[in-house]
Amino acid sequence: MSLWTRFKNALGGSKVNREIDEELESHVAEAVAEGRDPGEARRAFGSSLRHREASRDVRVSAWLDSLRADAIFGLRQLRKNKITSAAAILSLALALGACTAAFRLIDALLLRPLSVTHPEQLSAMEREGTGPEGKPQSYDGWEYPLFQRMRQAAQGQAELIAISYSERSDVTFAGDDEMEKAYLQNVSGWMFDSLGLQPALGRLLTEQDDKTPGAHPVAVISYDYWTHRFGEDRKVIGRTFRIGNQIYEIVGVSQKGFTGTEPGTINDIFIPTMMHYCVTRSDCSWFRTLARIAPGVSQESLRSKFDAVAHAFLVERAKGFTAMSPQAIQNFVQQKVIFESASSGVSSLQHDNRRPLAALAVLVALVLLIACANVANLLTVQAAAREREMALRVSIGGGRLRLIQLVLVGSAWIAAFAGIIGAFLAWWAAPFVVRMINPPDNPVQLVLPADWRVLAFGIALTFGVTLLFGLAPALRASSVQPANALKGGENPQARYRVMAILAAMQVAFCILVVYVAGLFATTFERLSHRTTGFSAERILTLDTVSKTKATPEAWESLRQRVSLVAGVEKAALSGWPLLNEWSWNDGISVHGAPASDVLAYFLNVSPGWIDTLKLELLDGADFRPSDPSAAIVNQAFAKVFFNGENPVGKSFEEVDDSGPRTPYHVVGLVGDACYRDLRECVLPAAYVPFRKTQERGTFIVRTVSKNPLALAQTLRKVVAQANPDFRVSLIRTQQEINDAQTVRERLLATLGLFFAGVAVVLAGVGLFGVLHYSVLQRRRDIGIRMALGARGANIIRHVCGEVLAMVCAGIVAGIGLGLLAVRPIEALFYGVTGRETTMLIMPMVTIFAATILAALPPVLRAIHIDPASMLRVE
Repeated sequence: MSLWTRFKNALGGSKVNREIDEELESHVAEAVAEGRDPGEARRAFGSSLRHREASRDVRVSAWLDSLRADAIFGLRQLRKNKITSAAAILSLALALGACTAAFRLIDALLLRPLSVTHPEQLSAMEREGTGPEGKPQSYDGWEYPLFQRMRQAAQGQAELIAISYSERSDVTFAGDDEMEKAYLQNVSGWMFDSLGLQPALGRLLTEQDDKTPGAHPVAVISYDYWTHRFGEDRKVIGRTFRIGNQIYEIVGVSQKGFTGTEPGTINDIFIPTMMHYCVTRSDCSWFRTLARIAPGVSQESLRSKFDAVAHAFLVERAKGFTAMSPQAIQNFVQQKVIFESASSGVSSLQHDNRRPLAALAVLVALVLLIACANVANLLTVQAAAREREMALRVSIGGGRLRLIQLVLVGSAWIAAFAGIIGAFLAWWAAPFVVRMINPPDNPVQLVLPADWRVLAFGIALTFGVTLLFGLAPALRASSVQPANALKGGENPQARYRVMAILAAMQVAFCILVVYVAGLFATTFERLSHRTTGFSAERILTLDTVSKTKATPEAWESLRQRVSLVAGVEKAALSGWPLLNEWSWNDGISVHGAPASDVLAYFLNVSPGWIDTLKLELLDGADFRPSDPSAAIVNQAFAKVFFNGENPVGKSFEEVDDSGPRTPYHVVGLVGDACYRDLRECVLPAAYVPFRKTQERGTFIVRTVSKNPLALAQTLRKVVAQANPDFRVSLIRTQQEINDAQTVRERLLATLGLFFAGVAVVLAGVGLFGVLHYSVLQRRRDIGIRMALGARGANIIRHVCGEVLAMVCAGIVAGIGLGLLAVRPIEALFYGVTGRETTMLIMPMVTIFAATILAALPPVLRAIHIDPASMLRVE
C-alpha cells in the first residue's frame, strides 16, 4: 500500500475501521458459506482484535494515526478545562499578535528588499565628519557637481544613482482648482534601467532625458498613482501637469510593485534630476546617492577613491569661505564617505524609527516570554491533575516519546488557537501603529502585505512558543514514576518550586517592561508639556505659494486682506511656522569682528508676528515697516553674542560663508521660544523683517474661535480671490505642528504603557496560579495548623512567604536588567534618566500591587479552610 494511501487512511478515522471490520466479517461469512459452524469459524479465525490491529498497521501510518488520536484527545482536554484553556489562549494570542504586528512593521520598514533586481548590490553613500559648530555629524545629502565627478571616477566599478528626497508637492493637472498633493522625486534618468525595472505603460526615463538642465520636462508616474488617481486610464500617456511654473508631460508608468526607494513613502511622480533648480549649484545638497557596486569590487577601494574626489571638491568650494575660521574650514573639508546597505531602501523614517522599533521589539518579546511562562504554569497545574493518568499510560506500555507527543500536541492546540486570534490582532494592529506615527501634513505610507514572509514568521513563532511553554511540562509528564504516582504522587513542593521560579521570571520581565514603559511615558509627558515660549492656542498657519516671486508689498497686501476676515483676531507673516523643522542659519559678527563659529538662526517675520504668537517682549519695540534692517533677538542670542547684556540699540552683522555681510540693529528683545525642534528648543535666534521677494510664506492667524480650523476653507478662498497669483498649499493649526514634534514619543509611550499593562496582568495571573496551587497542595497542612491554633497572619505568611521571596528576587533582577537595557536607547529619552528614584520605585509599587491583588483570592480561601473537614478527610 502506498505511503500516500496510508497517510490518507490515517485521517479517515471510523471509515477505515468500518472497512476493516467488514473485511474481517467477510472472511467469517465465507467460512460459514462453506458449511462450517459460525462459532467454530470465529475460533479458528482467531482474535479479531489482533487481526484488526494488524490490518490497521498495514493500511494506516502508525505515527500519523497516533498524532490524530492525540490531537482529538488534546482538543477534548481543552473543552474539559474551558476557563484555564481560555486564559492560556487569550494571553498567548495577545503576545503572538503583538510580536507579529511588530514584525510586520520592522519588515516593511527595515527588512523587506526593494522590488528591483539584485537589491543586495545596492548601497547608500553617506558622509561623516565634524559639523559647523564642532559637533560630529553624518548626513546623506550630496551636491550634483560632486556626484558627477564621483560617477566619472567609478566607471566600470559601480553605477551611481541620484535620487532626491521625496517631497510632497503641489501638482496641477488642469486649472488651479484641481491642485493636489503628490509625492515627487527627481531621479537619475538611468535609475530605472539600473534597477532592472520595466514600464507598465509607455516608456521610462533614460539617460538622454537627464543630460541638460531644464531641457526635458518629462515624467514617469508610479503604478500605484496611475491606479488610484487615473483609474488605470491608458490615455494618461501624453497628459500634462504643472509643478510651480513648469509644465511636465507624462511619458510612462513604472513597473507594478515599485513605489520608490524610500520605505514609508509611496512616490507618485518621477522626473529627471536635471529639472531640479539646484542641479548646477555646488552649495546645495538635495539628493541621496545609491551605488550599485559591481561584483568583485570592494567597498574600501571605492571609498578611498570617493574620499579623494570629495576632498578635492570641498577644498575647491572652501576657497570662497572667506568669512569662516580656519578650524571651521578644516572641519568642512575633512569629510569621509561611508557605505550603508540599501537593499531595503533608505529613508529618514528608517533612520528616525530604527531604535524605537528595536525597543518595541524587545518589549513585545518580553511580553511573549511572560505569556509563555504563564501558560507553562497553567500547564504545570494541569499536569498535576493528570499525574495518575500519565502513570497508568506508562504502566500499560506508553513510551516516553509517546507521552511527550501527547502533551506537546495539547500545547500545539493552545498555540494554534492563539496564533489564529493573534493573526487577526496583528492584521489590525500594524496599520493602527502606522496611523499613530503619521504627521498630519505628511502621512506615512508603508506597504504591509500579509504575504509568505509574515506567514512564515507567524508559523515559526507559533512553533517556537509551543516548544517554549510546552516542552518542560511534556518532559516532566513523560518522566513520571508509576509507583510514586499511584501511591500519592511525587513531592508537590518540587513542582511548586518550578512554578515559583517561572513566576519570578515573569516578575523580572514585567519589571523590565514597566520600567522602560515608564521612561517612555515620562519622556512624552515632559516633552509634550515643555514650555515653547509662544502660544499655539487658536493659531492657524497657512503655507502659501505664489506663481512667481512676489514682492514684500504683495505679501503685505494679502496679509491685510486676511486680517479683515470675520473671525480673525490678528494675522502676521513669517517665512515658515515655528517648530516646522526648517531653519536658516549664519555666522554673526559684532563690532566688525570675524564671524563666530557658533551659528545664529534667522526667521523673516512681519510686524505683529510677536504679538500674534504672544512672545514675551522684554525690551524695545516691534518692527516699523520703514526699517528693513531692524532685528528682534531672543535672550539666547543676547547671551551668546552680547555676553548677556541688553542688546537693544546695538548692531551686528549676519555673515554668509562666502563673505557677504548684512547689517542689522537690534530694536527689541524677546523671551526664548522654540525654533525648529522641541528637544533642541532654545537656539540663538534673530527675527528680521519679511522684506525679501520670495515664492513662499506662511500666514500666522489667531482666530476668535477656539476651533481655528473652522476658518480654514474661508481663508483658502480669500487668498485665492484676493490675488490669483497666490494659493494656499497647506493649512494646519500650530498645535498640530507642535504635536508632530512628539509623534515618536507618543507612539513609544502609548505602546509601552499598553505592553506594560499586559505584562502586569499576565504576571498577576501567573502569581495567582502559583498561590492557588500552593493552597490546594497545602490545604491539609493549613487545616492542621489552624486546628493547633495558628492565626490568620501566620497562615498568610505560610502561604505567601516563598512567593514574596520570589517576587523580591524578580524585582531585583528586573531592575538590574532595566539599568543595563536602557543604555543603548538613552537617546530616545528626554528630561528623565533611568536612575531617577521615581522611575525605580514605580515598577516596584506596580508589581507589589499586582501581587496583592493576585494573592487575595488564594489567601482568603486559605484562612477560611475548615480544620474539622480537613482532618476528617485526612
